[in-house]
Amino acid sequence: MSHTVRVRSAAAGDVEAILRLLKPFAEKNIILERDKDNVFQHLQEFLVAEYDEDLAGVVCVHIYGENLAEVRSLVVSPEYQKHGVGRLLVEGCEQWAASLGVAKLFALTYVTGFFQKLGYRIVSKESLPHKVWTVCVHCARFADCDEIAVEKTLSDTPIRPMAVVPIIEIDNL
Repeated sequence: MSHTVRVRSAAAGDVEAILRLLKPFAEKNIILERDKDNVFQHLQEFLVAEYDEDLAGVVCVHIYGENLAEVRSLVVSPEYQKHGVGRLLVEGCEQWAASLGVAKLFALTYVTGFFQKLGYRIVSKESLPHKVWTVCVHCARFADCDEIAVEKTLSDTPIRPMAVVPIIEIDNL
């Protein structure tokens, strides 16, 4: 039996499942906590990965301007980790940002090796614009942030033709 993982834009009907995916990671201070209102307000920034009928993962891509966007709240359900779901979600972010003409994508992360495998390089947090930190003040670790900044230049990312939303699929998870 063939199973497919599909990455698509989030819809209003996904919000409860997104919150369930994010909650355990937010409780461990791995990502920032989001409430229902926040997810609805930023719904257009979310991509989800579906496996059959399950939401296997989620990511948010926040655009700061023509030159910079951030990969935020990247979470893959434990049962779907190590199967390429995170990679597909990040590639979806890259495709979407590149299609909008954004030059660079960055993330603040604890898993630099994952991002480095996808072509990201470690950069100084101080190299990021001040406006990036406006959300960070809500983090329990803000005063002693131990996340590492990674970034990728998207000019080398081939842009796939798409209507509005990226849909990426992988068979046989």
